[in-house]
Amino acid sequence: MLPPDFDRAQFEPLLVRLQAWRPRMIMIEAVGGAQCDYLRAFAAFYPGVAEDYCPDASAARAALHLDQAGAEAEIARLLATDRADRPAAERRRLATLFLAAGDPASARVQWLRLAEPDRVAADGLTDALLGTIAAIGKRPNENREVAAVVAARLGLERVWPVDDHTGDRASGPSNAEMDAAIQRLWDNLWSHERRPLLEQVPSRLKNGAVLSVYRGENSLAAARYAVASDFAAAAADPAEQRYGRRYLAYWETRNLRMVANMREAMGPTPGTRVLAIVGSSHKPYYERYLGVLREIRLVSTDEVLADKPR
Repeated sequence: MLPPDFDRAQFEPLLVRLQAWRPRMIMIEAVGGAQCDYLRAFAAFYPGVAEDYCPDASAARAALHLDQAGAEAEIARLLATDRADRPAAERRRLATLFLAAGDPASARVQWLRLAEPDRVAADGLTDALLGTIAAIGKRPNENREVAAVVAARLGLERVWPVDDHTGDRASGPSNAEMDAAIQRLWDNLWSHERRPLLEQVPSRLKNGAVLSVYRGENSLAAARYAVASDFAAAAADPAEQRYGRRYLAYWETRNLRMVANMREAMGPTPGTRVLAIVGSSHKPYYERYLGVLREIRLVSTDEVLADKPR
């Protein structure tokens, strides 16, 4: 959604409101490193998925002589000690460990928490990995420019990747006929009405309407457009092959597992305030699935993004 030349300074009103809400955990739409290893190991069943959704953690793993599980274990050991004055050497190591674990957004959190003079190659962080962290922030992305920044400002140590693509198999084998069928299902009145609204977003962002855009993308009207133009159309697929319903099976499975990942991450700290940053098409599914969980209370984005936070 963000144009390549987007001025990050325009995010500030959004960042201020999210920071004022003071979440203690931030969930992002990114695939975790362990799942990325699984997707690579089972590439025959997930062709191209790891390449599309997973970072390359091999350089960081080689620098540390650790695999994904080893990196996760070391992260857990270091973060078991809660400290506001974590030494720069430890933050550099944590940044490298998060890269090795396949979690570059959390690596960026550690990087942002370092003082400028401490952002040097040391403690496992090589010059090449420094370049990787710098490159992480080159193209605007909500995981890096919103989630990581808010986490660092609030003194959090990481963000939590909760996306899931193991459910991609729920649609069954894809083929050109299925791809064409889904495109035809998307060619509907709701899509035609929604398209010009989406096309206006980049220019509105560049013109300083960041809060207005995010309020709109989180509105009930936006949710209706997202569902009616896409997933409801797929559910109503009348074709004998039921390609639309197979596509819907993937989408629902993915969102169920994303919500399960969130619930797992929240489990050890009941009562924690959580910020979930995710694509707007996921939001109606997040709200539906989270809404049935006994210990979860949903807070409207109208409250979080209000001019005067409540």
